[in-house]
Amino acid sequence: MTRWVGSRVARPVRDLTRARAFYSDLLGLTDRGGFDDHDGYDGAFFELPGGGELELTVGPTGPAPTTDEDLLVLYVSSRRERDDIATRLATAGVPEVRAANPYWTRHGRTFLDPDGFRIVVAVTRSVTTPEPPG
Repeated sequence: MTRWVGSRVARPVRDLTRARAFYSDLLGLTDRGGFDDHDGYDGAFFELPGGGELELTVGPTGPAPTTDEDLLVLYVSSRRERDDIATRLATAGVPEVRAANPYWTRHGRTFLDPDGFRIVVAVTRSVTTPEPPG
């Protein structure tokens, strides 16, 4: 059996400075540094919750979001935290979109990053106690 030791999701972006601000300042992911001019690419790394990294790169190939089901899902522990993040994103002008899968509509809020990739901020499935409305 293979024993994996790490993971990374890599996505191209148009503007690394703008994308870096979105993922660090608005979503609150930890910036783990980056690189300049590696064979024509510049990049940034972000720590993903639960392990793994998100790599954003600028280079000869631009972003091309695929389908409405191409998602980066970030989990929080409560509806209140999810809604606070959603408010912060909406205040910053980040577009919220309807999720293609009704599950994400029930448990999350779906937004577009600066390059059109879908980000779902969802309440973790391990939360079992109901929260009060509002």
